[in-house]
Amino acid sequence: MKKFTGFKDDFLWGGATAANQIEGAYIEGGKGLSTSDFAAYKDPYASGKVNNFTFNVTSKELAEYTMHPEYYFFPKRWGIDFYHRYKEDIALFAEMGFKCFRLSISWARIFPTGLEDEPNESGLAFYDAVFDECAKYSIEPLVTMSHYEMPIELTKKYNGWISRELVPLFEKYARVILERYKNKVKYWITFNEMNMNLNSLYTGAGILEDLVDDSLQAAYQASHHQFLASALAVKAAKEIIPDVKIGCMINQIEAYAHTTKPEDQLQAVKSNQLNMFYPDVQARGYYPSYIYSYFSENDLSIDIRPEDADILQEGTVDFVAISYYMSHVAEAREDASKLAGTFDSPIKNWNGNSFFDKFYKVQN
Repeated sequence: MKKFTGFKDDFLWGGATAANQIEGAYIEGGKGLSTSDFAAYKDPYASGKVNNFTFNVTSKELAEYTMHPEYYFFPKRWGIDFYHRYKEDIALFAEMGFKCFRLSISWARIFPTGLEDEPNESGLAFYDAVFDECAKYSIEPLVTMSHYEMPIELTKKYNGWISRELVPLFEKYARVILERYKNKVKYWITFNEMNMNLNSLYTGAGILEDLVDDSLQAAYQASHHQFLASALAVKAAKEIIPDVKIGCMINQIEAYAHTTKPEDQLQAVKSNQLNMFYPDVQARGYYPSYIYSYFSENDLSIDIRPEDADILQEGTVDFVAISYYMSHVAEAREDASKLAGTFDSPIKNWNGNSFFDKFYKVQN
């Protein structure tokens, strides 16, 4: 057996962030409001306690947050003020030995409403400065095009990614940033954790769930439109940046069968398929047969047009990236179909080896 002697010199060791987590400056530099800017805590001073963080937002809540923002706290509007402190932050990354820094570009900082014909130059200049600072320390930027920060106006006008209208708008945005940073960024990801659509329609797809009849139908329709947008962005990247490496990203939640019973084993397979379906489409360029069976079993009718096959095939990714948070136990129970592929399941894997598994075990 060959002895491990350490990572190769070209191993990209680093850390990951998202614009909505760190930037702040939510209305500076011409930036528009994003979906993440409406992820709220209720005012802790009014109730005496902090309520649960909002992942899904309804149309009524969005109207309330817009009319009376003073009653709520929106932590993603402030982040850690990376917008003003990026130089000292990147210097600290270099001190830690970073060779790679994953970050995202806020779509709303480039196209404030998503509907403009021309991009916001101040937003483009900000990321120029960030990438230049990374280059100073020989840190490779790995850039996510969309990380839960879609312009809120696209939610208001189209109810997010349930509308096919967003596909050309995203392609326009992608082409602008690819062209602008073609000499500064080699590594790209199109969408962060697209399978989050199965867990939070608002977070992943900018959809107000109370305005759709069937949330599962909406999740997969939105996903299809994102597949198309991703494929078009990949195709554009390979046209604009000859040596580009562009990939997809999923939230990997491994499911293990609760018992050796065949029905539990089968449920584990189905659960894992609903997560791996996402990179399957993006890496292979077509829908796997098992997902059509799933659509049929759940009475889902997704609008997939004849021309979409060529778009998906021509825009396959170079790599698949994952975030691993926790594992789940799959069991053939009455609500199994609702739990399959979800991020937050009541069935925990107490024998798992992830940090979250052990944390929950200790706490409970």
